[in-house]
Amino acid sequence: MQQPNALVNRLNQANVTFPFEHLGMQPGDNNKGIMLRVWQPKASKVVVLDVKTGKNLGELVEVKNGLFEKQFPRRKNYFNYKLVATVDNVEKEINDPYFYKDEAYHAVHYLATAAENIYQQLGAQLITLENGVSATRFAVFAPNAMSCSLIGDFNEWDGRILPMQKTDCGHFVLVVPGVVAGDKYKFELKDAHGHSLPHKADPVGFSHDQYPSFASVVYDHNQYQWQDSSWMSKPKQNVYRQPMSIYEVHLGSWRTKIIDGEQVSLSYQEMAQELIPYLKDMGYTHLEVLPVTEFPFNGSWGYQPTGLFAPTSRFGDPDDFKAFVDECHKNDIGVIVDWVPAHFPEDAHGLARFDGSNVYEYEDPRRGWHPDWNSCIYDYGKDTVRQFLVASALYWVDKFHIDGLRVDAVASMLYWDYSRNEGEWIPNVDGGNHNYEAISLLRWMNDDVHAKFPHAMTIAEESTSFAGVSKPSEHGGLGFDFKWNMGWMHDSLNYISKDPSYRRYHHNDITFAMVYNYDEHFVLPISHDEVVHGKGSLVGKMPGDEWQQSANLRCYASFMYAHPGKKLNFMGNEIGQCEEWNHNQSLSWHVLEFDKHSGMQNLYRDLNKLYRSETALHELDHEHGGFQWLDHSDAEHSVVSFMRTDSKGENIIVISNFTPIPRNNYRVGVAQAGEYKVIFNSDSEYYWGSNYSAGEPLNSEPQLWHDKANSLLVNLPPLSTIFLKLK
Repeated sequence: MQQPNALVNRLNQANVTFPFEHLGMQPGDNNKGIMLRVWQPKASKVVVLDVKTGKNLGELVEVKNGLFEKQFPRRKNYFNYKLVATVDNVEKEINDPYFYKDEAYHAVHYLATAAENIYQQLGAQLITLENGVSATRFAVFAPNAMSCSLIGDFNEWDGRILPMQKTDCGHFVLVVPGVVAGDKYKFELKDAHGHSLPHKADPVGFSHDQYPSFASVVYDHNQYQWQDSSWMSKPKQNVYRQPMSIYEVHLGSWRTKIIDGEQVSLSYQEMAQELIPYLKDMGYTHLEVLPVTEFPFNGSWGYQPTGLFAPTSRFGDPDDFKAFVDECHKNDIGVIVDWVPAHFPEDAHGLARFDGSNVYEYEDPRRGWHPDWNSCIYDYGKDTVRQFLVASALYWVDKFHIDGLRVDAVASMLYWDYSRNEGEWIPNVDGGNHNYEAISLLRWMNDDVHAKFPHAMTIAEESTSFAGVSKPSEHGGLGFDFKWNMGWMHDSLNYISKDPSYRRYHHNDITFAMVYNYDEHFVLPISHDEVVHGKGSLVGKMPGDEWQQSANLRCYASFMYAHPGKKLNFMGNEIGQCEEWNHNQSLSWHVLEFDKHSGMQNLYRDLNKLYRSETALHELDHEHGGFQWLDHSDAEHSVVSFMRTDSKGENIIVISNFTPIPRNNYRVGVAQAGEYKVIFNSDSEYYWGSNYSAGEPLNSEPQLWHDKANSLLVNLPPLSTIFLKLK
């Protein structure tokens, strides 16, 4: 042991690296007996009691300002004791944290064996000690820190009180009896040179406070009782053949309540009561929420996370979020969360320069700094970082029963030169721009999620032509189940935003996606990114007067639901909201008082239900037999027609007229002779359309057309998409 003066100085400076070598039970002088040494800087007196007998074993001697000790002439290596400390003339019973050294080290025994051990061992783990005492085991990775102290409600945020022990693998550990669920805490670190750092939240914290404290909160994952066993035990289905209509939601602004004249977000509990019935009524199969991993800045919408293991406490505690997911499952709605492993913000309490060094981020800014988002980029070459990220992915599926992870900004992870100019990036070992480390991480993440949670799916937001994003890793792919089709989204929105008289010159934009449709398993996204930053609302992108704008959107949405690929629509699209999305405001639900908007909502509701009920519209999305062009070349009239088919050979004919000109007696080839009926018309008066008749009854004629032996004549309503089916 150091001399008492030196040790007390270091303790008072919260700068002790190995407190287990000094505090608790130590070998006695001359290796005789046991020396019990206690650090209680606020105590005037400390008495030690035998736990088994309750016997007073004597008062410890204060050898130096708050450092107490007493030698016991025992042959055993230890005995079970507790302390009674007198602080401000009040006696306080204490179970000494430095008695539980073995339990503290337990946190790091199994970390290397599986990624999920990160969230099962690190952070704040509630445990019960051998003597029945409830405690919390803390463990945090800070390999280059000189010292780390645990601070919190339980020690008045005094960094002197609870120095943590540094282990050989760079983790600081400590077991603290009496710390319970709901207690707040942080870590007080000194860097390698002994300089103080900002107080840090727990990187593996399960719950965190909001501004200004950003404190981590001890949480008990075992207290919530799940009620979704029927959902979770369903046999695994072929997800590619199932309907998937995703409603993308920013939880903070879907709907708000007014308190003292201000808009306030709904809680998780309130959203369970209001959002889930809405999803059910509208016919969506899945809910996708913008990131709920804890984040400090509302304006980031969650895409600058600091807590990858905690649902944001803005809307309630983790149990409230579990209950929300539970309620979704009880209503047969899958839950997808946006997950952000690409970057993290520089907020002082977060991961950036966590122990004074680059623990989580690349050190060189040409790799470790994202110029677009002013954020840090994870160092995918470090095993500890890779394990941390894979653990986070597994955690959400494991602890919150999440059905899917939509991985944000994958393109920025794959390329060293993403959004960088020449000279601003460092090539890989082969001189190229692919980040092999990130590619390896994504494969590991996808393989681990699928192996351990077969029901869960992963979806990549990837905007480039990187090959094999949604192909298995064993076949050279990244291993995602789906990829957002950003090309389809950009091309089709570019097309539909043109004045109809000019669409003939851009016809390729609406048809091109089928050229590469089978290269990946696609989701067609009309997401939040398309209705922010001056882009206007979805209906606002449409040309023409008020009626034409709505008709364009109805025609486009119907075309989207008929096109191969799973569907995603951002909240507000379905009511034809006119304003650009604002994360600080509720959607404009009041517009449903008007037929224009209620009609749009009716359209999306009917599209969802038709899409789910008609297997031809979803079953063979990713198979060549599920789609056939009838005519993709009628640029002159801005009309496209195609056929969707299911595994039983049932067909649905889809025709989109992208001009405001009705086209009577438009001939289209059909695979089967007979009478056809219109099963959907986006121009219906029920949707605020003109109710232009398609000319039923529609009987085929034995006239060769579109390489089909039979064809029929149909009237195409203006700016409309119609679905036809054989009676």
